[in-house]
Amino acid sequence: MVPPLQSPAPPAPSVAQWRTYRRLLPYLAPYRARLVFVLALSLLATAVNLVQPYLSKLMIDKALLGHDRQALLLIAAATVGVTLGGYGLNIASSYRYVKISAAMLFDIRVALLRHLQTLSPRFYARFRLGDLMSRINSDVSDVQRAAADTLLAALGNVLFLIGSVVLMLWLDWRLFAVGTVLVPVAVLTFVRLQQRLVLITRDMRERGADLGSLLVDTVMGMRVVTALGAEGHEAARFAHANGRFVDTMLRMQVASFLTGALPGALLAISTAAVTLYGGWRVFTGELTIGTLVAFMAYHARLFAPVQALLGLSSGLASTRVSLARIFELFDTAPDVTERADPAPLGPVRGEIRFEGVCFRHDREAVLDGVDLVIPAGAHCAVLGESGAGKSTLADLLVRFQDPQAGRIVVDGHDIRDVALADLRREILLVDQAPFLFNASIAANIAFACDAATPEAVDQAAQAAGLGALLVRLPQGLATPVGERGLSLSAGERQRIALARALLRRPSVLVLDEPTAALDAETERRVGEGLRRMLPDATLVIITHRPALAEAADMVVTLRDGKASLHG
Repeated sequence: MVPPLQSPAPPAPSVAQWRTYRRLLPYLAPYRARLVFVLALSLLATAVNLVQPYLSKLMIDKALLGHDRQALLLIAAATVGVTLGGYGLNIASSYRYVKISAAMLFDIRVALLRHLQTLSPRFYARFRLGDLMSRINSDVSDVQRAAADTLLAALGNVLFLIGSVVLMLWLDWRLFAVGTVLVPVAVLTFVRLQQRLVLITRDMRERGADLGSLLVDTVMGMRVVTALGAEGHEAARFAHANGRFVDTMLRMQVASFLTGALPGALLAISTAAVTLYGGWRVFTGELTIGTLVAFMAYHARLFAPVQALLGLSSGLASTRVSLARIFELFDTAPDVTERADPAPLGPVRGEIRFEGVCFRHDREAVLDGVDLVIPAGAHCAVLGESGAGKSTLADLLVRFQDPQAGRIVVDGHDIRDVALADLRREILLVDQAPFLFNASIAANIAFACDAATPEAVDQAAQAAGLGALLVRLPQGLATPVGERGLSLSAGERQRIALARALLRRPSVLVLDEPTAALDAETERRVGEGLRRMLPDATLVIITHRPALAEAADMVVTLRDGKASLHG
């Protein structure tokens, strides 16, 4: 079933975090060895960076206060070496990680695209296009940015935080206690604010999807908007949707600021406490200047990863929301699935049988116990009023949907038992509103048919009645069709889609209102071209046109969910 357009409320943030990230594990698995190598590089880089503050202690206590020039030179050289080494290791780990994350996100994109290809046309008819594009584009890009930047930064900061804590305890445990007493309060404040941030982030994504959907509708319906003089109405709708988006965005900005600022202020108070307490102990002789300087350096670096992790929280919260929205698409179950061991289907030589086929949209029965036999090689016309189930019949033949009862048998096979690729290669559907890609006429005819020769493309075009059009066009088959083919007429788009089908020479060709936008003479030529290109194919033509029905071997009329045969 297609999910409702509104998204369900997210679970509690702590639960959502682990559930969502755990679902990334299958995509991480192929890169485990390379990730371990990156982790090793990060550990080494962290160890090198942790040496620097300790070198400052040695410089003050041993070289400067001890007037040891040789030690001063060695410490200066070590500082340069450690700095350069840290840079090199950080660059290497970052480069390797970005390469791995890009490959992993490519796997997710491909998996999502392949899953979307399994969903029926009903899903795309009901799901908002703007929301879908927002998930495919913005949400996946957000995950990619987090994978490339945020997660590696989080790993480095966590490792540095652990190392800094260990060295601070080793230098002076009392200073450590003073410097970290407010850290739990800061973390608790951060967690509470982050929970609110997660909810606001999701709300902002939904408002952005609303805005995108409205823009898509307005642009695609621009002809209607202009014809009805509804420009002001659409501008007002846009202003309302944009206002909701901006309000949510401002709420998110305030929440993001507070998430970083309040814990940061508490941590700044800890810095002041370390300065006062450590300075007093230096005055009393309990602490060396070098130890205090080194501790302050570690303390400053302790806060840097803590503050960085707090800052990264907004990015991770946004990423969690994006992942949840992406996995909602993955969780949409396809209406049609292929069996684990499907039977192969070669060229269809036998009859097509509908045996007690029933199908209903929601509660309304469209087909109710349809029994029908279409002989091999027949020219079958399907008639019926709008909503009688003609297009549903076509969708069932190519398994865009499966019947709720009954079955469809082709060449002795229940079509639910055969491989989908074989079925859709041998039974090809041309929709009544065909889609053209923003490419040339030739590219649209030969779409996904790389082996097609220019001669074969031209032959299919001629058979589909495009000859007169190609003569008028200076570029012929190389003429661009424009966005969704809108530089051409509806009839020309229909003929290009028909040529695309003829090029593939299917065993069964199902045409849903193939000539609705054609004149009678062009319709006659198209009918002749069909039989010339496909002399042995079974033709199933859904039409309201008497000329096409009269030329058929058999006429099927759908009425009240039943099929009656004439001729």
